[in-house]
Amino acid sequence: MIEQLGYADFIRRYDRAGMLFYLDPPYCGCETDYGQDVFGRADFDQLADQLAGIKGRFILSINDRPGARATFARFHVATAETTYTVGAGAAQRAGELIVSNVALG
Repeated sequence: MIEQLGYADFIRRYDRAGMLFYLDPPYCGCETDYGQDVFGRADFDQLADQLAGIKGRFILSINDRPGARATFARFHVATAETTYTVGAGAAQRAGELIVSNVALG
């Protein structure tokens, strides 16, 4: 099945006990990379609020920025190191946050 729904509608439609969502929103500070008004700063707060009330579980990955840490601070957060290799630019080491509503580890 292929769906074309915004994240809020998708989560609402499929949320139930036993469901696991993997979310990979645009990175903080890069919201317009996917087009103007596709995903904005306020969407991070709305997403966090929605995830706080779901019946299922979620895992979300996002770049390690102060804004992301603040937005998702109410959840379990682990850090991971990765390498960004976007485009033809040089590879860059970077931090990622792995966020969940279940204990990580």
